Amino acid sequence: MKKMQAKIIIAFILLLIVLLINFNNIWIANIIYIISYLVVGLEILRKAIRNIIRGKVFDENFLMAVATIGAFVIGKFPEAVAVMLFYQIGELFQDYAVDKSRKSIASLMDIRPDFANVERNGDVEKVDPDNVKIGEIIIVKPGEKIPLDGNVIEGKSSLDTKALTGEALPRDVVEGEEVISGCINLNGVIKVKVTKEYGESTVNKILDLVENASSKKSKSENFITKFAQYYTPIVVIIAVFLAILPPLIIKDEVFSDWIYRALSFLVVSCPCALVISIPLSFFGGIGGASKMGILIKGSNYIEQLSNAEIIVFDKTGTLTEGVFEVQKVEAVGISQEELMKITTYAEHYSNHPISISIKNAYKKEIDEKQIVKVKELSGLGIEAKIGNQAVLVGNEKLMNERKIEYTISNDIGTIVYVAIDGKFSGYIVISDKIREDSIIAIKNLKKNNIKQTIMLTGDKQDVGESVAKELGIDKVYAELLPDGKVEKVENLLKEKSVKGKLAFVGDGINDAPVLAISDIGIAMGGLGSDAAIEAADVVLMTDEPSKIVNAIQLSKKTMRIVKENIIFAISIKVLVLILTAFGISTMWEAVFADVGVSVIAIINALRALKVKKS
Repeated sequence: MKKMQAKIIIAFILLLIVLLINFNNIWIANIIYIISYLVVGLEILRKAIRNIIRGKVFDENFLMAVATIGAFVIGKFPEAVAVMLFYQIGELFQDYAVDKSRKSIASLMDIRPDFANVERNGDVEKVDPDNVKIGEIIIVKPGEKIPLDGNVIEGKSSLDTKALTGEALPRDVVEGEEVISGCINLNGVIKVKVTKEYGESTVNKILDLVENASSKKSKSENFITKFAQYYTPIVVIIAVFLAILPPLIIKDEVFSDWIYRALSFLVVSCPCALVISIPLSFFGGIGGASKMGILIKGSNYIEQLSNAEIIVFDKTGTLTEGVFEVQKVEAVGISQEELMKITTYAEHYSNHPISISIKNAYKKEIDEKQIVKVKELSGLGIEAKIGNQAVLVGNEKLMNERKIEYTISNDIGTIVYVAIDGKFSGYIVISDKIREDSIIAIKNLKKNNIKQTIMLTGDKQDVGESVAKELGIDKVYAELLPDGKVEKVENLLKEKSVKGKLAFVGDGINDAPVLAISDIGIAMGGLGSDAAIEAADVVLMTDEPSKIVNAIQLSKKTMRIVKENIIFAISIKVLVLILTAFGISTMWEAVFADVGVSVIAIINALRALKVKKS
């Protein structure tokens, strides 16, 4: 880029010299014009010749070469130099814009680890992350990137996850917690047991997603590619006719005038503004999304997101946190604290999610000596002896089977009934906690003209309806198995309009088939399964459903920019082409219609990189 800048400056100075100084010898002036031209145009001439040999005749290099050499032939030396000079200024600006866009994404994705500190045979070795095996222990010091996914086995620290998730606040980690590659360790030294090889690590998958995003082109990009293939040969043929036919048909017309018009016509016709700015707009959109912790796997998905009209959500782990919590404790004849203690002791040896939620809610030390006997009753619950008390913990069936008189709870969620020494002692309500962010997401989706929000769940109908009502979701389909979700989405795909798109949002491995068949599959990437992320078209790195709104808004903004550039570029070019054909505009206007329009379109395209974080 610096080399081209130097050439442009030299050529510009030479052009100014020959324009400002009145040379008595016209040959000296012409030689300076030619030198100035060759300084900036020689590379374009080489490319044009090279492409003609390869069979790629009709490109911008060919158009510039023919137009400028033709200008020299008819004696328009200043115009020839100016066209090539301003064309190269436009190219320099384009390179700068593309480079800025790429650097923006590169800085966001500056997460590739350079090394890993591995404990081996009592020593610490600095090795390539590719050479670290699952199960090995790595040490991550303050300021270093976490090179591989794993679990913290020693130490505690705060992690900067901004490059992955877009979140500014650090995330605290302690022993036993999972960490993902690409995060930066801010303070304490931590030891991490590796759970995934580098090829399967989060950081590598993210880099692959971003690097390959440009390979999946949108309809707009494909249109521009095809448009340029047919458009350029057509305008060349028109330019030839424009140069030859009028002087032959119209009396007193001069060939040189019409050749000049034809050459100006060629300059105007260069499709740079479209060929560069449209892909750059989509590239900017992908980069802007990355800033917010949203990974979009291709520009075609930006286009589809802009037309989303039905959003289908999985419930557990997507709209809810996927973590069961005690919501209510109703004690009969004893205190709530005593009921929680007895129930927790009875559930102590169970790893069932319900048992874990009860133990998490109790938060006190358990004296295992008091747990005399525990017996799991399949499909019913637990029978235990805690101290001198006979305890039953389970569902309605258990109470009915043991003929315990109990009060039926109408609360929404999983109800755990408790009986002590044959008497009903109360119940505990456990349910999945709704994400606070989910309410915001549904509300804002409706503001963004999403026609339907739908929830699919394997839970009971009453649980599903309760969650849907609280969130303001339009429809809910409950008690669905994975194949039932697929069938339901297939039916919903038939309900959308011709241009409308359906997006499915999920996180679990059982959501992968549904993500794959949807128009747009959106995976909750922070805690989501690898299978879901692999099948999805869009990945939300922070497990925040509200980022779907950000993605849709960004996609609509990107598509607006694309349409603006297409309409603006084509309109100006058509107008100047007509004016050129009638001899109203000169090659100077032609330069604006090519380089000027390109620069304006590129500046507009870079707006896609600028995002507002919610």
